[in-house]
Amino acid sequence: MKPEPLVHKIDCIRLSVPDLEAGLAFYRDALGHALLWRTATAVGLHLPGTDAEIVLHAEPGEPEIDLQVRSADAAAQRFQEAGGTVVVPPFDIQIGRAVVVRDPWGNEYVLLDTSKGTLLTDDEGNVVGNAGHPEPPTSDKEANCRAQNTP
Repeated sequence: MKPEPLVHKIDCIRLSVPDLEAGLAFYRDALGHALLWRTATAVGLHLPGTDAEIVLHAEPGEPEIDLQVRSADAAAQRFQEAGGTVVVPPFDIQIGRAVVVRDPWGNEYVLLDTSKGTLLTDDEGNVVGNAGHPEPPTSDKEANCRAQNTP
């Protein structure tokens, strides 16, 4: 019997921009990606056909791929057992837990879970908290339902 896939979906592609307003002018206004949420240092933009996001950060850094898993802690252990490397051990993030990993070929990325719930926003997209979900989604259908029901 094959093991359950570790990664359940792409959560986001994270890109650094020197200024959030300039990033929004390009990605939202010129390229048409709708604003989903906003904090003081980041914005999430809609990718049509998926619930994955483009996340613009006003912090310097390389592009980052974030992949969603059921549990970042369990994923870290399974990843190491399979021959990968944990670069940064599991840590807390606003929506759950995350871990930075590197596969045997040098590809580095983030595995994260949404164990603390998805972002809750006001009418203008400003993050005002979490739409708390005590358990991570048990299926892609549940995850999509949660994302669609987040105001």
